[in-house]
Amino acid sequence: MSVVTRVFLWFLMVSVLWVLIYRFVNPPITLLMVLRNIELTTDGKPAKMEKEWVDFEDISDNMKRAAVSAEDQLFLKHIGFDVKAIEKAFQTNKKGKKIKGGSTISQQTAKNVFLWPGRSWLRKGFEAYFTLLIEMLWSKERILEVYLNVIEMGDGIYGAEAAAQAYFGKSCTKLSRSQAALIAACFPNPRRWTPVRPTQYIKHRQYLILKNMRRLGPLDF
Repeated sequence: MSVVTRVFLWFLMVSVLWVLIYRFVNPPITLLMVLRNIELTTDGKPAKMEKEWVDFEDISDNMKRAAVSAEDQLFLKHIGFDVKAIEKAFQTNKKGKKIKGGSTISQQTAKNVFLWPGRSWLRKGFEAYFTLLIEMLWSKERILEVYLNVIEMGDGIYGAEAAAQAYFGKSCTKLSRSQAALIAACFPNPRRWTPVRPTQYIKHRQYLILKNMRRLGPLDF
């Protein structure tokens, strides 16, 4: 057996085991969290990592529906990839306009939990691989639970509970539709936008998310 084959089989075994473990064990930290703190300390600022895990059933339905309405309305129907969104993003990028991602919640979860930030083709390849793994080995509930607990929602703020406490002084279990939609409106760039001082653009995104929430109705897991 060649060295390349051994490395490949080792990677498959470790990655599958890693994903299986996180099906039952909550990810304690992500590489993005580590890198953000390195950036802060390099700039002479104190490290900051506000996060608190909340189980899926305890997260407000408003927050779950807002996230799906904002980021991935076909979340419950696809197997990790939204082909139409990817094609649309490709055409937009091809025209030289502002770069768009077209990533699903599953892809974002895979990226946040298992990989490093960036836009290289290598990372995209690993992202697709881990997306397929979590879609096969996790439930949709687990994917959304992990997503809403680890993604960046502000400067040093990770997950819905930390965001709800920081911006509204309450637990994410008690977020209103409007508050959840406002948090979700800032998902694309949480260090630039904040629910505390929403711009007109963010208020418009909040309006669209609320509209989508009404249209989608309850999430049928």
